[in-house]
Amino acid sequence: MGNGFGEKLRAERLERGLTQAELGKNLYSPSYISLLETGRREPTAEVIEELARRLELAPKALEAWSQPVSVSDAEYVLAGLYARQAWDLRDYQLAASHAATAAQIALEAKNNSAWWNMTYMQAECVMKQGQLKECQQIVEHLLEHPMATESAGLGVRAWQMLAAVCHGQGQLATAVEHAKQAVKLSEQLPKGSTLIIGAHRALIGALAESGKLDEAWQYCLAMIEHMDEHSMSQLAGEVAWVVGNVAFMRHDYVEGIKHHERAAKLLSPANDIELWARFNKASAAVRLSSGIVEPETLSAIERAELALSIVGGNKTDQLEVAFIRARWLYLTGDIPAAVEKLREIYADRKVLARHTAGEVSLLLGKSLKAAGEAAEALQFLEEAQHDFSAAGASDRVQQAMDAVLEIRLAERRAAKEHSEA
Repeated sequence: MGNGFGEKLRAERLERGLTQAELGKNLYSPSYISLLETGRREPTAEVIEELARRLELAPKALEAWSQPVSVSDAEYVLAGLYARQAWDLRDYQLAASHAATAAQIALEAKNNSAWWNMTYMQAECVMKQGQLKECQQIVEHLLEHPMATESAGLGVRAWQMLAAVCHGQGQLATAVEHAKQAVKLSEQLPKGSTLIIGAHRALIGALAESGKLDEAWQYCLAMIEHMDEHSMSQLAGEVAWVVGNVAFMRHDYVEGIKHHERAAKLLSPANDIELWARFNKASAAVRLSSGIVEPETLSAIERAELALSIVGGNKTDQLEVAFIRARWLYLTGDIPAAVEKLREIYADRKVLARHTAGEVSLLLGKSLKAAGEAAEALQFLEEAQHDFSAAGASDRVQQAMDAVLEIRLAERRAAKEHSEA
């Protein structure tokens, strides 16, 4: 086991924090590198020599990877192929199963790099299904392996995913800690590595949700420094998206619109419709959070809903997009429709991150208050306060408290007026 050229090529690439596009830059397409890594294309002597140069390895080392495969090699490659095919078809449950099988074969053959890669893929698949606690256990297991400390690239990937998992569960302070670990490790990677950008994105997202917007903005500026004119358009689009999000949250609407318009031009649904869906969802959400109700905001909501209908998405994705529509209804004054939709979302709030569940309760409380149902509104506002506090979103705790105080003061005024009448 362990002689498969493709798997070793992938492991060496990932350890250096390189994407397929970066490894093949100016000579080989990402699809060709993918064919090599999945064993669907055999490398020529010239290809081996060039890849060895780019990976800073001796050509003899790469040639050794192409030795005849054993039965376990073949079983591993087949399981890996099945996993990637299922991933491409967005059947993440099946992909996770095949990845786990491949990881077990690699473990029995004592191939650490193959085991690590397939276990990481299993974690990605589990996360796609919204099974965050299971994903967290897998990633923590990866971080316990010596490879996570021996390779900066692998360590960054694991810490970044762990940060995302904690973020998704509403553990914002922990997510910030893990993301900072990823950013610190990423300093060892080549300038411009996509893993550096990914680590910064994870940290910026956790900081922003925690209400630490000034610190998040500083990391935005640091992330921009890692981009240059040679950066891929898709990556540049993702950076513009994140920077725009934070700008909107800081109420810098001009800067937010500028970056989101740039992201909209660079991100294409033809390249990655799932990413395009997430961008439009995020764009609509931050615009609405800033109170921007305009045709472009509605268009972003409709694009997110359309993309979600195509890619499917898990229950959490569906609820988050529904919540954006509910916020639009609230801000445009359709209170009855907003309350109805929010009640539906609230019924399934347990699958949402704690701070997101808090947002649902907060908006439902505000909507009921607007509908004249103050007593019921108080219940949801107090629940929102509790959820935000548990998630570590202190600024949102204050917003919930302010909404509760408004109702209490109104009740006192009404009681005083009644007693004086």
